Amino acid sequence: MPAPQQPKRRDRPCDACVIHQLAAAVPGYNPNSVVEIADGAEKTEETKEISSSSAASRKSHKRVIRTISGTGVEEYDKLSSSEPSLLKRTLGLKNNEHSKYVGATAALEPSFLSLSSNVPFTNTLAEVRLGDGTLRRISLKSTDSFLLHPDAGTQGYAEELSDLDSIEAVVSPHGKALINLYFRIVFPSFPMLHKEVYLEKYSRSYREFSPPLLAAVYLHGLHYWTFDDSLSKFSKPDPKILLKLARKSLGNTIHRPKLSLLQAGLLLLQYTDTDSAELTAQMVSVSYGLGLHLDPSDFEIPDWEKGLRKRLAWALYMQDKWGALIHGRPPLINSSNWAVPTVSDVDFPENQAHEDEQEGSSEVEKGRILFTQMICLSEILADLLEGVFSIRSAAAISAAGNGLSLVLEKVKPAQIKLREWFSNLPECLSMGSTQILKLNAVGYLRLAYIATEITIHRRIILALTPSVDLQLHQICRSVARERFIFAMDFVQSLKPQHLSSFWYFASPQNFALIGVFGTLLLSTATNEEEVGFYRTALKEYRWTLKINSENGARYMKPAMTLLDANMTLLKESSQIGLTSEPQQLAKPPEALSAPHQQSCDVLTPAHHIIETPCYQEEDRTSSNEIYSPDSLNAEVPHDFNYELEDSNLWRY
Repeated sequence: MPAPQQPKRRDRPCDACVIHQLAAAVPGYNPNSVVEIADGAEKTEETKEISSSSAASRKSHKRVIRTISGTGVEEYDKLSSSEPSLLKRTLGLKNNEHSKYVGATAALEPSFLSLSSNVPFTNTLAEVRLGDGTLRRISLKSTDSFLLHPDAGTQGYAEELSDLDSIEAVVSPHGKALINLYFRIVFPSFPMLHKEVYLEKYSRSYREFSPPLLAAVYLHGLHYWTFDDSLSKFSKPDPKILLKLARKSLGNTIHRPKLSLLQAGLLLLQYTDTDSAELTAQMVSVSYGLGLHLDPSDFEIPDWEKGLRKRLAWALYMQDKWGALIHGRPPLINSSNWAVPTVSDVDFPENQAHEDEQEGSSEVEKGRILFTQMICLSEILADLLEGVFSIRSAAAISAAGNGLSLVLEKVKPAQIKLREWFSNLPECLSMGSTQILKLNAVGYLRLAYIATEITIHRRIILALTPSVDLQLHQICRSVARERFIFAMDFVQSLKPQHLSSFWYFASPQNFALIGVFGTLLLSTATNEEEVGFYRTALKEYRWTLKINSENGARYMKPAMTLLDANMTLLKESSQIGLTSEPQQLAKPPEALSAPHQQSCDVLTPAHHIIETPCYQEEDRTSSNEIYSPDSLNAEVPHDFNYELEDSNLWRY
């Protein structure tokens, strides 16, 4: 099949014209601070016909970076020794090429590149030209290989430079300040970039970036516009324009996928939930093509890229699992095709020595620990989704004669892991561990933990039927009530340094899950006292969401909207409360026997780090046992051994 003809780039002025127009239109614009980049064929002969030869097309349309010193660079590998760069020998962030992983069942056989283990790794032995691309073996210890394809000729490539110019024009001359805001506040808690690599590229030119990544970083910086006193004096650029450009360019860039595409996608998914499930699915597919599901430890790539690949892989893993939870869909990533090792300190280039002392910054060291713990929590969630909420598990529970018994059996492993995870959290991730003049993003981790617990107890409550043992029924509801109270107390305990910090994309829906859980408990209340309690509690929770959302925490607004929607459904579909009462509760909650009271305590947050009015220090003596389904057939009271503006809903 003949090579596709390179589309002509008639609609964009030459780079000299762009710089002239920006200088005329933007006050304070300094063209000397921007590195000149030229398309060889385009700058002098904009309307010249392009040869149908793919080789000639690539030569005339490669992006050539002109550094300030005047050195021409067609690809990072070709930088001279006098031009140090972290990007030499990169696989996933090449300037003019994109890579695709060659899987074991593909029509190309990478083992033909087989190298003897005693032969040194060299370009000559590791790479073979195939048509207009290159097959590159990436490791001496395996046959893992990638096909490198030229960017030129891919869909939307002709528009890439004009997209970058349009994005920069929206924020100019404040681009550098916005990047500083991003690295000060968002990056420590969600380290999707390699800071030094990003700043190296930016020092040459904004035109060296993938357009959606440049826009995504600017969007996150814009959210914290007022955190820079110098920016507060200017009018804030319109984020809607920037978001539109980001989405448009993302649709083009997906045809030449690189790590920068995943970085952009993940950052945009933290910014808005519009089409988030669909975008996540695209990013998962792209990640497989980039080999992000593999262990990069033995890849012949720079060490910083190994760490970056691992962070990106786990960020996408988390995106998949939490997206599955909040959207009620099956996860896309499964453990049988996941070989990425756990992140370690060496995978995070920034540490305590890189702390930004400017007020309103996030803590770098705490952010690293926070991100690592969120990965661990996401693995527990993944086990829960597979073991309890998969189609196969749901069918087994439905078919069981005693559904509650099977539910308790299936949630037990997740409960044990969740308890161990929480007990091992470092003190720096407590809600009260906040430095003066610093933001604290630990709220999103604590909220995710609460959402996981609520998901467990929500499933248990749904499994309760009038035939369930009365004592067990009462214990299940009592523990669920304690969890709901704890969740509300957590939300009420949030301080400005928490509310103004970075919040993970799932946080709006996780706040909503608290309201859903309370509404479920209201709908299944077994007496009038419970009905009154949950009505009042839900009103208080809604009020907390309302005042916080109207004072800057806009990520809480969806929770309020969904709480209203669930209450409306409840009112219209059935009578509230007293719908699933057993024959008669044996004892009121306050009259439980000591063993039963202990079994209620084990899942209450009495021993948790978060301080709330309900759980005082002297109460932190509860047992740490787990629900056991063996107790379901008990005939006498004993310890049950208790072992969750546009069309988009939110934009933070």
